Amino acid sequence: MSRPPDGDREEPMSPRGVAIPDVRERLFAAAERVLAREGTAGLTNRSVTEEAGCAKGLLYNHFTDLDDFVAQLVLDRFARIAAEVEPLPDRAGTGTVHENLTVAALAMLGANGPAIAAAAVSRNEVARRVAWSWADGAPGPGAVEDAMARYLQAEQRLGRVAPDADCPMLALALTGTVHHLLMHPGPQPQDGPALIRRLVTALVPTPDDGR
Repeated sequence: MSRPPDGDREEPMSPRGVAIPDVRERLFAAAERVLAREGTAGLTNRSVTEEAGCAKGLLYNHFTDLDDFVAQLVLDRFARIAAEVEPLPDRAGTGTVHENLTVAALAMLGANGPAIAAAAVSRNEVARRVAWSWADGAPGPGAVEDAMARYLQAEQRLGRVAPDADCPMLALALTGTVHHLLMHPGPQPQDGPALIRRLVTALVPTPDDGR
């Protein structure tokens, strides 16, 4: 049976017959909880829909298959991160350079960042779909790196970053290290924020550093 046109499609229903608002986000949030609790091995259609409190067939009403669902989850979460970091260049001249960069890097790390990053590479097809989408311009780590580079260049023009600093390379080093922490959070992932602060301070020269 073919699906009805979007305008005629009924709201998805929970097992109790109550319409579920914003079903994609509900499923994504449920998947994040499953990932945090059980890791990528526990991420299945059943575990996600049970966590979301909806019918088992609901996921396949909105996504082609589980690979499509996981890829869309990863892309959605990275798009949110990119949108959060995008205004960073507008903060040039406010606060401190190190704190502004730390906040941006921590947005990329995120509370569920390691679990989402692990999901991105846990299935070959998911990794391929995510990589293709990023290559086609979907917001991802590249957008974060670009925002950081533009921010550093803006601060450099204001004299708050050393004039000989290579801003694009600093941005690459920051995002690359955060990516490493996402993929290899270590036994104590809560140490991530402290590591990010140390990294920013060590990498980014400012006139007040006495370098």
